[in-house]
Amino acid sequence: MKLKIGLSAIVAVGLMGGILQAADNIKLSPEEMKKASQIYFDRCAGCHGMLRKGALGPWIRPEPHKDKKGAMHGTKAIGTEALESIIYNGTPGGMPGWGKSGELTKEEVKLMAKFIQLPPVTPPEKSIADMKKSWKVIVPVDKRPKKPETKRNWKNYFGVVLRDVGKIAVIDGDKKEVVSVVPSGFATHILRMSKSGRYMYAIGRDGKAEVIDLWMKEPKVVAEIRTCNDARSIDTSKYKGYEDEYAVVGCYWPPSIVTLKGDTLEPIQLVSTASYTYDTGEFTREARVASIVANHHKPEWVINVKETGQVWLYNYADPRNPGIKMLMAERYLHDGGWDLSKRYFLVAANARNKVVAVDTEKGKVEAIIPTGGTKPHPGRGANVNHPKYGPIWCTGHIGSNDIVCIGTDPKKHKKYAWKVVADIKLPGEGGGNLFVKTHPKCKYIFADRPVNPDRKLQTQIYVIDKNKLKVVKTIKIPDKYLKSKDPKVKVRGPVHFEFNQKGDEVWTSIWGNKLTPTAILVYDANSLKLKKAIEDPRIITPTGKFNVYNTMNDIY
Repeated sequence: MKLKIGLSAIVAVGLMGGILQAADNIKLSPEEMKKASQIYFDRCAGCHGMLRKGALGPWIRPEPHKDKKGAMHGTKAIGTEALESIIYNGTPGGMPGWGKSGELTKEEVKLMAKFIQLPPVTPPEKSIADMKKSWKVIVPVDKRPKKPETKRNWKNYFGVVLRDVGKIAVIDGDKKEVVSVVPSGFATHILRMSKSGRYMYAIGRDGKAEVIDLWMKEPKVVAEIRTCNDARSIDTSKYKGYEDEYAVVGCYWPPSIVTLKGDTLEPIQLVSTASYTYDTGEFTREARVASIVANHHKPEWVINVKETGQVWLYNYADPRNPGIKMLMAERYLHDGGWDLSKRYFLVAANARNKVVAVDTEKGKVEAIIPTGGTKPHPGRGANVNHPKYGPIWCTGHIGSNDIVCIGTDPKKHKKYAWKVVADIKLPGEGGGNLFVKTHPKCKYIFADRPVNPDRKLQTQIYVIDKNKLKVVKTIKIPDKYLKSKDPKVKVRGPVHFEFNQKGDEVWTSIWGNKLTPTAILVYDANSLKLKKAIEDPRIITPTGKFNVYNTMNDIY
């Protein structure tokens, strides 16, 4: 198995004494430990943490731990058989059934049930010197195009994450053609655009960042760097006078912020995010950067530190000497997006079932709103200018069937500001929603449900009327797009939505497996008719899609 995050170094720390062993006579050979460590990184670390102390998912260390309800948890107390059942079948709270879906074999499920009863091994740190060893400027700036080489409408390109094969597909949104497929880090989490839209930035879960030049006739990676061992977020400088100047990566491990030159990705500054929790003042080494957005009002990045519950306003005007204002917010901060005015940033604190609204003009927490649902997971959310409530922002939930909308206009619609104005129930039991999306020119919000354990609910698109704020239609994915070459490994169904530049089409990915290329389905955003299935043998495990024009302008 090819190691993607330097896990050989991680595992080596724990193997110096030979076979690892827990108190209940659980043993793993070095080969088993190596395999289990890779599976854990690929499938588990994002929710449970590299040190397994929990965040979106619970604590899964061997020793007992008291949760927020006072109950004690520890994997040794749960035992191998019960852990196997959880890993295989998943949970109604949003954990995928890794065995049931065919993504892990029964042997791998058993291996992971044993692995999480062993003490976790602390991964290695990373310095700027370490980063520079991986830094490559593949095409120097002076060798790049001075103007677009293509006659295509490059602002209507879509960057599509090909998650499990470590690639990005660039697709022409006008012609529905794959323009290029470029290498990326493992399991790219997001794509972001520079202020000009020329450059597309990717960040992999292995901490590898790339910049892709969309002005080339065939877009290519022009620079890359490995910033850390695990990452989820990237963005650029967008304030007037700093356009395209800098990029920033938020790391899960080592927990840190890395500032880079925007066109070459040369590392400039490294700042640790290890800090104290906002409420209990407990030191947290694993204080991971969950999401980043570029402030439209100041030369700042809004940086959300998951475990500490802090929002950092990070001033990049002097990147070697950054100014950092820490806002005490809520835990565990995850993903989020701008309101319609682009003054307020709303971020999910999914362990507390709340959303935090940050006023980026005044630099303060404006409100903390209980959502009523379980584990909010908005992606970037969905903005609506509602006839009654005014501007509202909507989020789905992983752990429940709630799509919740919050009023965001304290000036003209003060009565509804920072309150839940609608709780839209998706049909059926349980959660499983990952993304909601809309566009100013579309009358609907679209919601997915790819991690719901019910196969029927998992393979539908949920259509919400923006004025009525209720589900008015479910779209079943045609069976022919859900077939896998291996019948034991199921194609999950639709995940993530993105609109084209005009806002009259909505695209969704059919989330498959590495064995089976799957389609990207293009629907008419208003008639809801399937217009086109983009099928190409290179499109394998497509997930997130990011339209250049919409992403550079924060339209969602």
